[in-house]
Amino acid sequence: MKLERNYTVKEIAALIGCDFVGDENHIVSGINEIHKVENGDLVFVDHPKYYQKALNCAATTVLIDQEVECPEGKALIVSKFPFDDYNKLTRHFSPNVTQSKAISDSSEIHKDAIIYPNVFIGHNVKIGSGSVIYPGAVIGDNTIIEDDVIVGPNSVIGHYAFYYKKKSDGFDRMHSCGNVILRNKSEIGALCTIDAGVSGSTIIGEGTKIDNQVHVGHDTVLGKKCLLAANVGLAGCVTIEDNVTLWGQVGCASDVVIGEGAIVLAQSGIGKSLVGGKTYFGSPCGEVKTKFREMAALRKLPEILEKI
Repeated sequence: MKLERNYTVKEIAALIGCDFVGDENHIVSGINEIHKVENGDLVFVDHPKYYQKALNCAATTVLIDQEVECPEGKALIVSKFPFDDYNKLTRHFSPNVTQSKAISDSSEIHKDAIIYPNVFIGHNVKIGSGSVIYPGAVIGDNTIIEDDVIVGPNSVIGHYAFYYKKKSDGFDRMHSCGNVILRNKSEIGALCTIDAGVSGSTIIGEGTKIDNQVHVGHDTVLGKKCLLAANVGLAGCVTIEDNVTLWGQVGCASDVVIGEGAIVLAQSGIGKSLVGGKTYFGSPCGEVKTKFREMAALRKLPEILEKI
């Protein structure tokens, strides 16, 4: 999430009542979680296991739970509860705004777009020419729908990210301040859920087609001309390159990259990144020829055991 203007680290620290380390005029221009950080961003870390990753990432301001050596060119904000203070900051700069109308006055809908009855459109939504939003769809705040996009009945675009911190009394949700972008000529089927980015964008690429009852997690990015069949489930922060096909009921773990042109057959489970240009199957997922050989070998196992 980029801020409306540049803030100093002193100003940001004052908002959450924390001390800081570094030049008081050090600039903070955005707030992002670790997967989406850029130069000028603030990121949080609250476990020593991830200190080095946070301190060495592209973010130039780190909200951290203890004072450590500050890398050159960066600043630290020291907080007892970085997760909570991170949420305070995102809620301050991107608060939830209640809405009493089905279509927000702040939305921008092209005159050639078709919006069916019983559609909810949130604040600051943009819908391009030729796009069609079918009945019952929910379009969350800040969603960008480009030209000639189809959103099927009862699909939810831009709901909160599924991102929690476990605490002694339960789970605390990270406040979502990102959005969803549906590129030109993409299609979303019925009863799909496309979660908003935590602080960045969940993106469905140009010409990508998504079947009914598909879930796409926060900050996931789909390339151009991909096909996702029914009941595919993608966790957060997945990267799918161009021309990838995922057949029905494929499941994919977070932080996975699926290379260009890959095909994953139905009911496969993807737990690690896949090289492009190959066909995969199984759970855990592997190259289809290898998995079929493994299955053939398993069928011979009873015969082998009888000979022992």
